[in-house]
Amino acid sequence: MTKADKSDKTIDAVIVGAGFAGIYMLYKLRQQGLEARIIEAGSGVGGTWYWNRYPGARCDIPSMQYSYQFSEDLQQEWEWSEKYATQGEILTYAEHVVQRFGLADGITFNSRVLATHYLGGEERWRVELDSGEEIHARFVVMATGCLSKPNYPNIEGLNEASVPVYHTGNWPHDGVDFTNRRVGVIGTGSSAIQSTPIIAEQAQSLTVFQRTPNYSIPAYNEPLDPGYVAQLKSRYAEYRQENWARGFGADFDDNDQSAFAVSDDERQRAYEERWAKGGLAFLAAYNDLVFDMDANDTAREFFKSKIAARVDDPALAEKLVPSTPIGCKRLCVDTHYYEIYNQAHVSLVDLNETPITRIEGNAIVTGTTRYEIDAIVLATGFDAMTGAVMNIDIRGENGLRLQDKWAAGPKAYLGLATAGFPNLFLVTGPGSPSVLSNMLPSIEQHVEWISDCIEFMNRHQHRSINPDRDAEEAWVEHVNEVAQTSVYPGCNSWYLGANVEGKSRVFMPYLGVPPYVEKCDEVVAAGYEGFTLSSAS
Repeated sequence: MTKADKSDKTIDAVIVGAGFAGIYMLYKLRQQGLEARIIEAGSGVGGTWYWNRYPGARCDIPSMQYSYQFSEDLQQEWEWSEKYATQGEILTYAEHVVQRFGLADGITFNSRVLATHYLGGEERWRVELDSGEEIHARFVVMATGCLSKPNYPNIEGLNEASVPVYHTGNWPHDGVDFTNRRVGVIGTGSSAIQSTPIIAEQAQSLTVFQRTPNYSIPAYNEPLDPGYVAQLKSRYAEYRQENWARGFGADFDDNDQSAFAVSDDERQRAYEERWAKGGLAFLAAYNDLVFDMDANDTAREFFKSKIAARVDDPALAEKLVPSTPIGCKRLCVDTHYYEIYNQAHVSLVDLNETPITRIEGNAIVTGTTRYEIDAIVLATGFDAMTGAVMNIDIRGENGLRLQDKWAAGPKAYLGLATAGFPNLFLVTGPGSPSVLSNMLPSIEQHVEWISDCIEFMNRHQHRSINPDRDAEEAWVEHVNEVAQTSVYPGCNSWYLGANVEGKSRVFMPYLGVPPYVEKCDEVVAAGYEGFTLSSAS
């Protein structure tokens, strides 16, 4: 799509980002007869699935659950091919949805939002694009995604490296061939765990630089059984409703027993069964694995034994075992990750023993050791949940800068809006389940809450909506109180922003889908309790 003329124009809503949140937001607002426009930095839709094209990229939620549910026809028509969909298949799905519902003409590609400032006297936002265009809109919806701003490490000489540097979150669209190349991968999070087995197949040598090991469980990915698909589609709506009652909003076969309500042998059998199935559902084996450290330790010991069984060198296996609670960092899902360390051309560098000091031309230097390489892969994750929003110059009432308000940590009421910024909505923002849930249903729940809110405002002639500071403070306090009952704050994770140098460490997601959805519904039923609605002038 070509950029519009640079003349000012007033519309109902600007949506920032054409991932799954932005696509559905555009659909919903159009259903209400409103004029909305998506601004997207990339040349296509898909959000994180547009940018993350690294080898082995795929979802860690089963594909039959990681999909829209707003259209029964769409659910029935679309056919996923595998248990865990690949990046390419998910991207094709997003493109299909845009085409099927005729949304492409509402998206401006290759364009970035530089700033959005609230014009208090006019009760609308001025949105500035990198093209020089300005758009005026009553509402702004930040559909920028939780994992969309790549985190680049602060390593001396990185920008002057004489070899190619690739970030897994911004991968070349035509791919990278590592055949006969010496590759250095920095980081051992999800993208490294997914990509390194494939890189190892190609590379002459692979050196993995690990600061903190992660827990990973086999995916056991496989083609979907047509019988299973038909059975699930026969009761898709009922199945989706059942998932809303589950802690993570996903079908993890939740067990409501404590890990200590059974014998050691029975618990071991349950862990073995979960391991044999693979995937994130392991964390739902018992209801206290993420709430009780002693229960968590039983799972951690089990994982330790499994890692030891997969890695031939006991000393190396020990380095691959995290010392943190299982789950406090996102559990990873892999295909033959640990086994790569049994290959002679793959080595691990423990950065706790010898940190990276600098990049010198074609070498990664740790202390006095030089690792000469032909390519660097940064698997260093994202400035999660707030990075993309904070990258925009957002100014609310009286010129308040969002960067200033959130300097000590993000504050948002229900993760949907932030006080002092009227008519600015966040999709899966800090203070909502977001990354501790099945993201697509959580996106749908947020988009529907926002669109229902806008419809309510129009019906009752309200011009603006703004969270009350007291309600916001109380919600942020509640989010942290709930987090403190769990193991999640127990390590330096991206849930707290600890992976980004200089970022305030605050636990950002809300733990528990059912109570969160209930709270959102209660707020609406009470006439948008905790918000101030202004009447039309």
